[in-house]
Amino acid sequence: MCCGNMAKVNITRDLLYRQIKESSAVGFERHYHVVDPFVGRLGLEAELLGHSGCVNCLEWNEKGDLLASGSDDQHAIVWDPFRHKALLSMHTGHTANVFSVKFLPHSGDRILITGAADSKVHVHDLSVKETIHMFGDHTNRVKRIATAPLWPNTFWSAAEDGVIRQYDLRENSKHSEVLIDLTEYCGQLVEAKCISINPQNNNYMAVGASGPFVRLYDIRMMQNHRKTLKSNASAGIHTFCDRQTPVPDGAVQYYVAGHLPVKLPDYNNRLRVLVATYVTFSPDGTELLVNMGGEQVYLFDLTSKQRPYTFLLPKKSLSSGEVQNGKTTTTNGISNGLHLHSNGFRLPDTKTHNSQQMDLLPHIEKMKQQANDAFACQHWSQAIQLYSRAIKQASKNAMLYGNRAAAYMKRKWDGDHYDALRDCLKAISLNPGHLKAHFRLARCLFELKYVAEALDCLNDFKGKFPEQAHSSACDALDRDIRAALFSKNENSDDKKSGGPIRLRTSGRKDSVSEDELVLRERSYDYKSRYCGHCNTTTDIKEATFFGSNAQYIVSGSDDGSFFIWEKDTTNLVRILQGDESIVNCLQPHPSYCFLATSGIEAAVKLWNPRPESEDINGRVVEDMESASQANQRRMNADPLEVMLLNMGYRITGLTSSGPGGSDDEDSSEGQVQCRPS
Repeated sequence: MCCGNMAKVNITRDLLYRQIKESSAVGFERHYHVVDPFVGRLGLEAELLGHSGCVNCLEWNEKGDLLASGSDDQHAIVWDPFRHKALLSMHTGHTANVFSVKFLPHSGDRILITGAADSKVHVHDLSVKETIHMFGDHTNRVKRIATAPLWPNTFWSAAEDGVIRQYDLRENSKHSEVLIDLTEYCGQLVEAKCISINPQNNNYMAVGASGPFVRLYDIRMMQNHRKTLKSNASAGIHTFCDRQTPVPDGAVQYYVAGHLPVKLPDYNNRLRVLVATYVTFSPDGTELLVNMGGEQVYLFDLTSKQRPYTFLLPKKSLSSGEVQNGKTTTTNGISNGLHLHSNGFRLPDTKTHNSQQMDLLPHIEKMKQQANDAFACQHWSQAIQLYSRAIKQASKNAMLYGNRAAAYMKRKWDGDHYDALRDCLKAISLNPGHLKAHFRLARCLFELKYVAEALDCLNDFKGKFPEQAHSSACDALDRDIRAALFSKNENSDDKKSGGPIRLRTSGRKDSVSEDELVLRERSYDYKSRYCGHCNTTTDIKEATFFGSNAQYIVSGSDDGSFFIWEKDTTNLVRILQGDESIVNCLQPHPSYCFLATSGIEAAVKLWNPRPESEDINGRVVEDMESASQANQRRMNADPLEVMLLNMGYRITGLTSSGPGGSDDEDSSEGQVQCRPS
């Protein structure tokens, strides 16, 4: 597997072209600077010591010959990463933890910008080690600074006062302008946590904040919007209320993992906070990666307009007091594989489609059988990885999607049932006669708390497959659904004040405007999900692309490790121990297979492929499955247990490497879903 990508190319030929053809050099660098064998040899090269507190932020310059870091010690250090030494260390003038550092583009790496917990943004001239500008416009902690190559002398900041500010050093060196004020639409309690500028189109900015929604703004349209608001205010045009003008159409697009809105009440009850801790674009600007605090890492395809499946369910079953979870937009009654008829939930007619499936190639069939064997041994993650690898090579095979759905449903990690629902719908779209996918879809809807829809789906299943209508599996699911519906009716008064699907939060200071609800209803769904890490303890944890072609995804974790996944298959390929406590920051070098990380320790760590003669196992987490399971349990643990764990106590179940809890969800499914196909 590790040499699969290498086998498709002729390295000798490409080396020759690189020498004789200048235009081939960049392509060679992008293709080869991060490849499977290099990731397999990734190990610790050096630790950079110089800070006296947690290192909260890292930033490479454009050339990649300088690395800047910021820390709780309020200092910024500029390093020579290849000689492993500090070139410059200066106090930033901040009075609290530094959370963000950025080189200002086109400044010859002379200008460094910092943002900190003292609510200030400072601009420093490194050539004279002086702070030349200080901005104090924010009223809460500044978490991220962003810059853009095509916007010289301009940068942006995101802070926990819910405001995104824009700075232009040519126009005003004392004050900044408000670009986006989330409090106008989301209430006074919203906090902005992270921002990123699209590297291919610098006019687009991604913003992560409190809650599961990530926003993509057109900077130019937002600038014009703020100018209009300002001119109206100066002209004395006001209404008696404080309601702001809606964001112009086309100025912002929202993204969300489709299952998260329905999970919010449950998470809130368990004091589990959802917040985007980091957002970043792929090198080609077509994808957006989000590290969702309290959940998983999500990849959004900016060229796709895929609505969340849960937003497209029939509305008839929602109780009168519940907020609608999105407008049902259909074409000829079909949307995302769901047939939304006025009389409820229906699936494609099995008789009107060709359900024949082409045989798998021998090596893919072997992979599928290995996945089935892993499933039989209850190694759910291994089965999922094998099915995913097979799907990458046979993306039109319904059986593979149906089998992976079964493995997701058994594993039951956060988001697994929603991924299973997506796989079931894909399997049904490829093969409308896929019996098991139909049944599993009903089970997924039930597990996702769409109880009435689950009943409609189950009844539709019974009509299409009457020989299964009285199987033990159908009877068991039918009983579960009807018991849940009875319980729901018994608690209808409670449900009216907080249904299972609410895009609105409660509280006077946290009120959500109608305009904000409309934007949320228009959200697009994710493309891929990456699991195994834990992100609950800090709100600066990063996840980013690794490789110029974005072949890998890397993320820090609360267990002191960082995780590396294949982007296309979402398979976890490597875990390395990067900190004694927590890894927060990961910044890949712009052109080498070179990674800088930091966390709670007062050190910056540098990682690159180590020689084959060197033993790298000291930092490698060999049992990736147990580490991932422990992190999933940690994310679902009681907040007090997590606090004790972070203080060094060992909590049974959160640190053990044993298998997860009992799994009897599908124990009575009989002949419908006993094994993968």
